[in-house]
Amino acid sequence: MTYFEKTYHTPGTAPGTLVSHEGADLEAVNIRLIDYTESSFIEKELATADECQSFLTKDSVTWIHMQGPMQADTIRNIGSIFNLHPLMLEDVLNKGQRPKVEEHEDLLFIIMSMPAVFDDEINIDQVSIFMGDNYIISFHAGTMDPFDPLRNRLRKKSGRIRSLKQDYLLYTIMDLIIDQGYPVLESLGYGIENIEETLLTASAEKTTLSAIHKIRHQLILLRRNLWPQREALNRLIHGGSPLFNESTSIYLRDCYDHTVQILDLIENYREMAASLVDIYISSTSYRLNEIMRVLTIIATIFIPLTFIVGVYGMNFDIAESPWAMPELHWYFGYPLVWGVMIATVIAMVVYFKRKDWF
Repeated sequence: MTYFEKTYHTPGTAPGTLVSHEGADLEAVNIRLIDYTESSFIEKELATADECQSFLTKDSVTWIHMQGPMQADTIRNIGSIFNLHPLMLEDVLNKGQRPKVEEHEDLLFIIMSMPAVFDDEINIDQVSIFMGDNYIISFHAGTMDPFDPLRNRLRKKSGRIRSLKQDYLLYTIMDLIIDQGYPVLESLGYGIENIEETLLTASAEKTTLSAIHKIRHQLILLRRNLWPQREALNRLIHGGSPLFNESTSIYLRDCYDHTVQILDLIENYREMAASLVDIYISSTSYRLNEIMRVLTIIATIFIPLTFIVGVYGMNFDIAESPWAMPELHWYFGYPLVWGVMIATVIAMVVYFKRKDWF
């Protein structure tokens, strides 16, 4: 897992410097445009950002989405068309930005973090959004386009989204981004549940501890990126931006509620992951105690046996001495010693069983 995921310029670089994403020259960014009213709908892919200018003069809502590694020239061109500040464009290109909301008189700039699970790893993708008068521009540098469900809703003539303005479209985009946290947390919940069952039903292994630490790191990553998202939404709700209708503010509060729920789940899972470490340590200690108990019982059984064979291993065979060991000359001395030792073992095992020591 990568701990530091922010893209940044070399210290001392001039503000507003635009640098293309890694791999942007190898793969062209995909630009998709959707222009709609309640009665009309246009969807097309653009070869260049200049092709969107003809739609800006129409009395309709225009959504331009750029998907893939961003090229500095393309971003700079978009900035010149929509009169976007270079510092905002720099934030678009520098991935790993903290979620935030910047309000201007005729423009709203939002950065959000969108979690996703790929190959059992959690990735946090940055989504940058500009909203102006009758248009929205969104940027997502990931490989997978997350907004197909939203496009399907737009293609259908029935529904609230086609009859409302760009502020409601922005809400639907933000709602989709926020709700991506639920399937991610669901997968983490399954992982925590499986680890807990493993710890309670089987012996703990080193791989189990690695899985616990992986989940804890993923939860830290989620909390670090989604916590400021709540602050950004709170500012957007109470900021009173003229670009938002009062009717849309209700839906933004619903987004805020979802964000709070996701953060609550993250905190709960963090506590559960911490308790899993305690369970792992307790399980390991219990297993070690069981091993030590068995070894102690075995050693205890052999203590009297060692004493017996040690005594009869002495070779003071002096017939004239009154202190000589008479057992050394018994005809059945050897099997008798074995009988005494076997009887001793049986007596000790029965005693240990009654004491419930094993």
